Amino acid sequence: MIEGDNPRVSRKVQANGQIKQMAEIASLSPAELDELKIVYPGMTNTSVLNTFREIRTKLVSGANKNNFVLMISSICHEGGGSFTALNMAAVFALDKTKTALLIDCNLYQPTADKLLGVEPDFGLTDYLVNPDLDVDDIIYASGIDRLRVIPVGSHIEGGAEYFTSERMCQFVLSVKERYPDRYIIIDAPPVGLSAEGKILAELSDYLVLVVPYGKVTEQQIQAGVSAAGEDKVSGIIFNN
Repeated sequence: MIEGDNPRVSRKVQANGQIKQMAEIASLSPAELDELKIVYPGMTNTSVLNTFREIRTKLVSGANKNNFVLMISSICHEGGGSFTALNMAAVFALDKTKTALLIDCNLYQPTADKLLGVEPDFGLTDYLVNPDLDVDDIIYASGIDRLRVIPVGSHIEGGAEYFTSERMCQFVLSVKERYPDRYIIIDAPPVGLSAEGKILAELSDYLVLVVPYGKVTEQQIQAGVSAAGEDKVSGIIFNN
């Protein structure tokens, strides 16, 4: 069978071509990646890199190698959720046949902007309130090959209402289906402490909870799992 007769093969070939054509900005240097605490091949602390690679492998295997929307959420504020989300996106992008998209939905403690180097014109919330904006208007290169970033945007009040909108639902579907080899990573606020976190969990295929080691109780962990829904929780990462 030739490739053109198989929609799945044709779609894969098309996606690989689009990956090669994705415009990049200047790549971040190892020193800059170290400063940002982002994993990369050749880094000194290989155990951290290998840990994120192992998590990636388990998630991809569990999804039968299909792409998915992965939400990362800490049990509590400043628990390491954004650090984990950024590094999960970075480690997915290490695979040259795949791309990753990091969506910053942490409205009150955004961190994705630091990858851009410039103040973004638009972000997610701008897209959600302005029907004239296209998805392409809010996707930015990151300085990491094959990793794109969508920053929070300028509207940070009323997050729950933004995320329950029909436009948000269509947006998540669009960015997932646009490229079959793109993995979507959502940096979300604590799922057990915010309405936004619970809503975003419903829009995601999988959820990984981040637990700051020694800073929360078992009851808090269980509350986070219950808030997200046990069927969505793929794993718990203890962040030291």
